[in-house]
Amino acid sequence: MNNAVQYGNANVYRVIDLDPFTLPLAFLFPGASIAALGAAATALDGVHIDARNGAVHLAVQSHLIRFAGKIILIDSCVGEHKPRPARPDWHQRSNSPYLANFAACGCSPDDIDIVMCTHLHADHVGWNTRLVSGQWVPTFANARYLMSQTEIDLRASETAHNPQTNHGSYRDSVLPVIEHGLVDIVKADDAIADGATILALPGHTPGQIGLEIATGGPSRAVFCGDAIHSPAQVYQPQWASAFCHDTAQAIRTRQMLLARAVADDLVLIPAHLRAAHMRIREKNGAMFSVFDA
Repeated sequence: MNNAVQYGNANVYRVIDLDPFTLPLAFLFPGASIAALGAAATALDGVHIDARNGAVHLAVQSHLIRFAGKIILIDSCVGEHKPRPARPDWHQRSNSPYLANFAACGCSPDDIDIVMCTHLHADHVGWNTRLVSGQWVPTFANARYLMSQTEIDLRASETAHNPQTNHGSYRDSVLPVIEHGLVDIVKADDAIADGATILALPGHTPGQIGLEIATGGPSRAVFCGDAIHSPAQVYQPQWASAFCHDTAQAIRTRQMLLARAVADDLVLIPAHLRAAHMRIREKNGAMFSVFDA
């Protein structure tokens, strides 16, 4: 858990909240089938899919990056003590391994300089706050929380109409850090550290953002949120998740990202990718994934 993967000057750690997080394939990707993956089903079976039972294995995790003198946390998972009755495995959790896994990376929540929220779905913002004496307080008290204004506006509007939208996560996991004055608004091409630049990755949500890091090594690393949920989408990029706000835009964004990954030898680090980081190769006009340990 405490072993970083190094890309040039960037050290990247996975901080696990839930792994595996398994969903039926046809639920996550409506209309999808294991048969449509062809030979890739065998390559992905076990770690990324359950071919026999028609399921997708994901992880709910943060990525912690030590780079350019900063400690950056990307997304903050499900959290604890959050009322999530629609998802029993998320509802009122306690004694989860997240903070212990965090410590295994060699730092505490107080050491984090930047928390970047790729988007504001409940499984990406939960540890933004923790419950103290009945109040939601920022978990990463010394950090600046980076968010897209588009995301904030959408979630605030949805919550005003229905407080339980997105599991009620805006009220308990986003609004408290705004009220504590810890949020900075970022947009595409903003530099959040020397060599670390915000990307626009709309589609899954209107204001989803990613982070591209010029590592100083041979490859750039791109933390791409839910622009890609599973390596199955490398083989079937038209598979959009059931949770995508704009399916057509999500597909365009994913195709753009995969094409760039081939052309520029990017390391892709999707939010929910289990066990490894991913590079994309192309042979005979077809893309396929290879994994870095």
